[in-house]
Amino acid sequence: MTPRDSSHLTHLLLLLQLLLPLALCLLQPPHVPTLVPHAPTPLIRSRFSARTQLDFTTRCNSSCFHRGEHEALREQLTQKLAFETLYADGSRTLTTVDVEGDDEEGGVPAHPSPWRGAGARIRHKRVRRQIYGADGRFNIQGDHFLLDYPFSTAVRISTGCTGVLVSQLHVLTAAHCVHDGKDYVKGARKLRVGFLIPPSINGTKSGLTSGKKPLVRWVRVKRTRVPKGWIQGPQEASMDFDYALLELRWPHRRPFMRLSVAPSSDDLAGNRIHFSGFDSDRSGELVYRFCPVEEESSDLIYQHCDARPGASGSGVYGRVWDNSLERWERKVIGIFSGHQWLEIDGENRDYNVAVRITPLKFAQICYWVHGNRLDCVQD
Repeated sequence: MTPRDSSHLTHLLLLLQLLLPLALCLLQPPHVPTLVPHAPTPLIRSRFSARTQLDFTTRCNSSCFHRGEHEALREQLTQKLAFETLYADGSRTLTTVDVEGDDEEGGVPAHPSPWRGAGARIRHKRVRRQIYGADGRFNIQGDHFLLDYPFSTAVRISTGCTGVLVSQLHVLTAAHCVHDGKDYVKGARKLRVGFLIPPSINGTKSGLTSGKKPLVRWVRVKRTRVPKGWIQGPQEASMDFDYALLELRWPHRRPFMRLSVAPSSDDLAGNRIHFSGFDSDRSGELVYRFCPVEEESSDLIYQHCDARPGASGSGVYGRVWDNSLERWERKVIGIFSGHQWLEIDGENRDYNVAVRITPLKFAQICYWVHGNRLDCVQD
């Protein structure tokens, strides 16, 4: 090695020493605040008077789109992160919370340049609003798919929606599948979760395609949790808190998908999201789709994945880099909510929308799953 080569190597090592702390900092998972729950307060029993709304559609303008970024009052956020628990006997409780370790203003992480579509063309209203161009959905059939991960994590909700397994006892779904913002839907009185059983397990030879549709094994729900941010009344219902967690009466034996704080779409493998659901136009069949993220706000993921009513509550996942495993992993980063007409700068655009799992929502859902705030750190 010449003196000149040695000098270059020394400079390279010094540069690596300077860049390594920065690289490690960039790889650090997002900061997750801690929710400190108070003692639950009993509420009057639910009337179960609401009707299930499978085709959930909202409208949003510029102020609505940027609302999450400017909502700086901690009191408002803690009020929305409080939650109701509905028990199988119809009784309810309200749990208020405090937030600790929240360094972001208002608890909402900064999100750079949330609207990228300054030059996007105006999208006109379509008759089939949730199908964009050619239908890009795939029917999942056969044992090798229905019982294999990640398709095996999709379950049916007895109110007509979809859910995703996020633990051995818990199912994440959309809040509007069980509550209309004012009261619980009639079907939530005896809420159940359905697990698909392929035809081969019921007598058809394994590996062969059967004309029969999969059967469903139903499991009762022990309790349901809905964020107070959703329970504001129908006139104020927004997609930002459209999620709920269902706890089963007994554990299942299928693989589940871990949760993650939703990264920027630039940090998703291929900038793509995926989800599987039980779309109403393909009765009894599991339907899979994937597509790129079109836009994103602090609380929502905007995309054009083809979907129909019934897909609400599907677990939206992407390939997220896992530092501990040092590889890309599929993780749930959102919950498919429905459709939104978005008016920005006089242009009307329509999207299918998923609720982002933000650090605060991750902390809340994680507490619901574990019941111990000490276990709720970002993977």
